Amino acid sequence: MKGLFKKVDKQTKETKPKKIKVKTIGPRKKLVMMLWIVLIGSLAFGIYKNFTAIDQHTVHEREIIETKMMDTNAIESFTKNFVKDYYTWQNEKDSIEQRAEKINDYLTEELQALNIDTVRDDIPTSSSVSNIDIWSVSPESDNTYAVVYSVDQKIIEDKNSERVRSTYRILLHQDNAGNLVITQNPTFWSIPNKSDYEPQQPESNGTVDSDTVQEVTEFLETFFTFYPTATDKELAYYVKDHALPVINQEYVFSELINPVFHEKENQIKVWVTVKYLDETTKATQFSQYKLTLEKDRNWMIVE
Repeated sequence: MKGLFKKVDKQTKETKPKKIKVKTIGPRKKLVMMLWIVLIGSLAFGIYKNFTAIDQHTVHEREIIETKMMDTNAIESFTKNFVKDYYTWQNEKDSIEQRAEKINDYLTEELQALNIDTVRDDIPTSSSVSNIDIWSVSPESDNTYAVVYSVDQKIIEDKNSERVRSTYRILLHQDNAGNLVITQNPTFWSIPNKSDYEPQQPESNGTVDSDTVQEVTEFLETFFTFYPTATDKELAYYVKDHALPVINQEYVFSELINPVFHEKENQIKVWVTVKYLDETTKATQFSQYKLTLEKDRNWMIVE
């Protein structure tokens, strides 16, 4: 029996199931996994935003102003023709009627009615136009332009004559086909007057020594003596890259007036007035130059 129990006990031990080992992740390992997931997600989101997000960089706006050239030839010609017809008449009925018909070709219907009595049938004067000056043509609004002009008239009354100069401003409309019509009657205006502006005169700053001043002065005297009649080939010895044009005039050199010298970066800047006698008109001609000189083997005018 004892042996039997031992055998049973041995079988019991042999049939007892083995424990399966299960690997568990501790709290720290779970936290590390979560951080990795967050990191990878953030990286992926960042890459996505980089390709899809609106560029948030500061944009420096730069205004580009394009200069549009305006062809005013038609407007000026139209204005001059109008001025000539508007300010020309004889103190005769036929002439006055012809003037009225002519100016209607330039005016709106409203202005035609307004100008019926500008020159009456019994007017004692006659007028002729000797000169017209267009001072400005400027945009007023869409397809409308303001024109300022002066007109010189010769007014005759009986045996007396007088010259009159007046300045006016009109408005013209130009349609898409280029046709023009005056929309505002000649209105008294003013012309530009002389400006008070005085440019700053250059002065010698002591950067050029006396020997160089004398040398450059002699060069300029020689050059300006033959310059008026010099050919293009002759100028090439003194002037680089056509810095001065061929003039081919009968001028006789007299003197240099108040030359001013500055030295900068191995160049000599010269401001000078050259006095000439015009052989044709016998008048004195003062030509003013701003020159740049360089010296290689000889002095050359380079600008």
